[in-house]
Amino acid sequence: MKRVATWAFYAVGVLAIAYLALYAYAMFSGQPGIIPGDPIHIFRKPDAPSYS
Repeated sequence: MKRVATWAFYAVGVLAIAYLALYAYAMFSGQPGIIPGDPIHIFRKPDAPSYS
């Protein structure tokens, strides 16, 4: 049981480090992220038929 708890602790640590690395990449890559109030853009094929 102690071994399982140790591995779970390591797994949570790895996930936290991965999340921080992705956050740092998103901040320093210079691309705008999700801005509150910005509409969600749904991408579709340009030649798709319009049903509206």
